Amino acid sequence: MFIKLKSDFNFMKYRKIALGLSLCLIISSLLLLATRGLNFGIDFAGGMLFQLEFDSPLSVSEIRTSLERAGFGGAVIQLYSDRGVLIRVKSDREGDQKKVLDSLRSSAGKDFRVLRAEMVGPVVGSQLRKSAALATVFALLAMLAYITIRFRLRFAVGAVIALVHDVIITLGIFSLTFQEISMPFIAGMLTLVGYSINDTIVVFDRVRENLKNPKGMAFVDLFNSSINQVLSRTINTSLTTFFPVLALFLWGGKAISDFSMALLVGIVVGTYSSIYIAGTVVVEWNMRSRGKVLSQGR
Repeated sequence: MFIKLKSDFNFMKYRKIALGLSLCLIISSLLLLATRGLNFGIDFAGGMLFQLEFDSPLSVSEIRTSLERAGFGGAVIQLYSDRGVLIRVKSDREGDQKKVLDSLRSSAGKDFRVLRAEMVGPVVGSQLRKSAALATVFALLAMLAYITIRFRLRFAVGAVIALVHDVIITLGIFSLTFQEISMPFIAGMLTLVGYSINDTIVVFDRVRENLKNPKGMAFVDLFNSSINQVLSRTINTSLTTFFPVLALFLWGGKAISDFSMALLVGIVVGTYSSIYIAGTVVVEWNMRSRGKVLSQGR
C-alpha cells in the first residue's frame, strides 16, 4: 500500500541547519579519504588471477570459504563451466600464489589443474581508476548540460552540487567501513547518480509548473510548497527502492555487496540532498539575484 501524504512541512525553514550538517559530513568524509583512504579491490589495486579446472563440480561458496580460511577474503570468483573457475585474489606477494592453491586443495578436498596463474599488475589498476573517474565526471557534466537546457543554470548547479555531495559522503562511508571499492561499486555509484538526479528533477519540475502561476508567493514558499506536493511520490519511490536493495545487501552475497551498499547509502543521502542541498542552492541563488517575492508571470 502506497503512502499518501498531505503535508505542509516547512522544509526550507531548516535549510541552513541541513546545510551545516552536510558540511560536517563532507568535511568528515574528506578527512577520512585523506587519512584512511579507500580499500581498493583487485579491479583497481591489482593481484593474482587463477584459472582452474576441478575434477568434479564445486560451488562458489565452497571456493570462497576455502579462500577466506586462508586469509584471502574478498576474492572475485567466476564459474565459466561446471568445473572451470576464474579466481582473482587481492595480493602482490608471489609466495601467496602457492598458499592460495594449497588452501583450495586442502579445504575443498578436490583436485584441480592450473590452466593459468598470473599477476595482474598495478598498471591495469591505474587505468581502471582513471576510467571510473572519467565516467563519473562525464555523467556529472551531462547532467549539468541537460538540466541547464530543460530548466535554468541555477537549477543545474544545485543538482550537480547535490550529486557531488552524495558521491563524497558515500565515499566517506565506504572509507569509514573499509568496504571494498570494486567495479560493482562503480556501477552502484553511477546508478546512484541517476537515481538522485531523477529525484531532484521531480522536485524541480513541480517548481517550474508552479512558477507559471506564483500568485505573488515568495520563492522560498513556492519551493517549499512544491516539495510538499511531491513528497508522497518521493517517499514511495525511496521506500520501494530501498527495501529490495536492502534485501540484496543482506542476502545477495559478497559478489554484489559493494553495489548494494553504495545504493543503500545513496538512496538515503540522495533523497535528503534533492530537498535540502539542491533546493537550498536554488532558493539562495534566487533570493540574492531576483528578490524574495515573485511578480505575476515571472
